[in-house]
Amino acid sequence: MCESADQKNDDLRQAEQRRSFLKLTAASTLGLGLATTATKLVAASGVVKTPFPDNVLTPDQALERLMAGNERYVSGQSTPLNFSLEREELVKGQNPYACILSCSDSRVSPEFCFDEQRGDLFVARVAGNYLTTDFVATLEYAAAILHTPLIMVLGHENCGAVKAAIDASDNDQQFPGHIQSIASALAPAVRSVRRTPDYVSVNRYYKIIKMNVILNVKKLRDQAPILSKLADQKKILIVGGVYNLQTGKVDLVA
Repeated sequence: MCESADQKNDDLRQAEQRRSFLKLTAASTLGLGLATTATKLVAASGVVKTPFPDNVLTPDQALERLMAGNERYVSGQSTPLNFSLEREELVKGQNPYACILSCSDSRVSPEFCFDEQRGDLFVARVAGNYLTTDFVATLEYAAAILHTPLIMVLGHENCGAVKAAIDASDNDQQFPGHIQSIASALAPAVRSVRRTPDYVSVNRYYKIIKMNVILNVKKLRDQAPILSKLADQKKILIVGGVYNLQTGKVDLVA
């Protein structure tokens, strides 16, 4: 017999409440307590309540929560999404605890791979996950205005933008329209990984993907006037990760 719509909604609501309880328990373990300073509160009605405007997680705690979410995703323990639970609260504002500079690749979705809901992550996406002035400004907004304590540059395996950069650098290949600008932006990562007789190998490809993440993390840490100051003051943590398409695991690389 088919499950009724009401039963499905009840199951989703219960799953979200369990999800929120686990996050609160994790927050308590990190020393945040279960009072109003918790990242998300569940009222008697079961609706997720988001505190505004201050973010209560330290940079290290934010990274711990982010990677714990990835572990749930990898192990198949992600909670089913039910956007209706937090829709009303998110009308009032946002309180993301992490900012992700990610590739636009359709196979990589930060909210999914870190098992988070709307309002949890402030995501900026561009093919090749590299920095431009606009993306720096976006990340500055997250850090300075939203007080987001964590920034992650997220690359991924088999990145088409990186492959284009390799072809442009190694074979002088030209791409139509503005696509060439992506290849040019990623060229420093290609040049930093030595070309050997087996330069077409998967190993070099991955090393360049990883190097592109590392270089952009360094740029962010050195980015004046806002991000470098916040990083020096330990108010934000800037890290890099690479997403494995086969397993869903994110490996920290910077």
